[in-house]
Amino acid sequence: MTDGTRVFATPAGVRLCPADMIVPGAARNFVLQMRSGRFHGFVVRLGAEEVAGYVDRCPHAGLPLAQTLDDYMTPDGAHILCSWHGALFRPADGKCVGGPCVGQSLTAWPVAVQEDWIVTAGASPQPG
Repeated sequence: MTDGTRVFATPAGVRLCPADMIVPGAARNFVLQMRSGRFHGFVVRLGAEEVAGYVDRCPHAGLPLAQTLDDYMTPDGAHILCSWHGALFRPADGKCVGGPCVGQSLTAWPVAVQEDWIVTAGASPQPG
């Protein structure tokens, strides 16, 4: 049992969903309950076998990026969008390219496609 503490790292090898559940240019939210607390992250589908994961926390204000579940991308799928203040992030590396936190980055969450599943790929770094 946890006290609702938010954590920023996950173990490797956790199956998140079948890879085809996220289409290229889209993203999906994941909340993992662990003994140490609850992890909030999202995965962006970059291509057929390529995904990127990020901690669901904007570097500008520390809020989750999406106000609506799974609504992380701009309508054209070109950028990750913080729905609170309009910050734009590159999907491939999480770097902010527009809005109030230009030059900062989302905290990476290591994920990968393995055997047609999206899985956690290792421990995430603590946010800076």
